[in-house]
Amino acid sequence: QVQLVESGGGLVQPGGSLRLSCAASGIFFSINTMGWYRQAPGKQRELVAAITSGGSTNYADSVKGRFTISRDNAKSTVYLQMNSLKPEDTAVYYCNADFFVGRAGSLEVWGQGTLVIVSS
Repeated sequence: QVQLVESGGGLVQPGGSLRLSCAASGIFFSINTMGWYRQAPGKQRELVAAITSGGSTNYADSVKGRFTISRDNAKSTVYLQMNSLKPEDTAVYYCNADFFVGRAGSLEVWGQGTLVIVSS
């Protein structure tokens, strides 16, 4: 069974920083794209940032220049460094990854989510 476990959420003041981590575990051959999504109350889940196995990145316009996604392939972990946080960044943040699991092909997995609250 493949799973993702997030950590690092919490309460932070506007202008502050947080770093989210997401570690993969289980049996798999490789991880393709890893990403972070978020869902604010009353809104749809949206892509925040994604990173391919080769290190190419993609960001939502609303977080460009403030958030940085990175990954450590040796640790099967993806990170999201969030700086200059704004109240509108408040949401549940979900980790997502696309695993290659062999004969079964690809498997998309979601983490359980971690809550980020930006408030004074």
